[in-house]
Amino acid sequence: MTAHGAARGFTLIEVLVSMFLLAVLSTFAYGTLNYVVKAREVTGTSFARLREVELAMHTMVNDFQQLEPRPVRDLLGDVTQPALLADPRNTDLVALTRGGWSNNAGLQRSTLQRVVYRLDNTTLVREYQTVLDATLSNTPVRRELLKDVVHVTLRYLDSSHVWQTQWPAATVAGGAVAPVALRDRPRAVEIVLELKDFGKLRRVIEVPG
Repeated sequence: MTAHGAARGFTLIEVLVSMFLLAVLSTFAYGTLNYVVKAREVTGTSFARLREVELAMHTMVNDFQQLEPRPVRDLLGDVTQPALLADPRNTDLVALTRGGWSNNAGLQRSTLQRVVYRLDNTTLVREYQTVLDATLSNTPVRRELLKDVVHVTLRYLDSSHVWQTQWPAATVAGGAVAPVALRDRPRAVEIVLELKDFGKLRRVIEVPG
């Protein structure tokens, strides 16, 4: 037996088959890796969106839970607006006076805050005045809470346990608000957010007092 028999190498067919198998395995590995990367990106985007929705809903709930029976003057100073003002015919979704406005800087101002919610195209916007009884010279602070909002529905539970779409529910002749109703607060508030991606989200908040 010669030494040549133990030094047998790979044939061309074997090399080609090995290269083919390596190419197939590499393709599968790349596809799997690409899927994992895309899934991670989608998951990250979904979590970020859920966080935005949660924060927007928390902000609204917090405002209604701290609702205060403090009417305010309108920007011209001619009319007194109710502590909670909601009329489906208006461009604003709701205007309300809330308490608990933190004052860490120790400024000379009230801890009450006048807040307005509106739907600007498909963006839910929250605005607040830097003073409680604002005038035309005061510029509100605007914050975009949530995008891709299709519709917002607000309802208010009155003392007779009837849901109202307008607040104050009690008015006098001519559409003027009765003086006692200026300080009225509902027993509960229902918030329904209709989003492009998540559909309808509903939350009912009990109003203290």
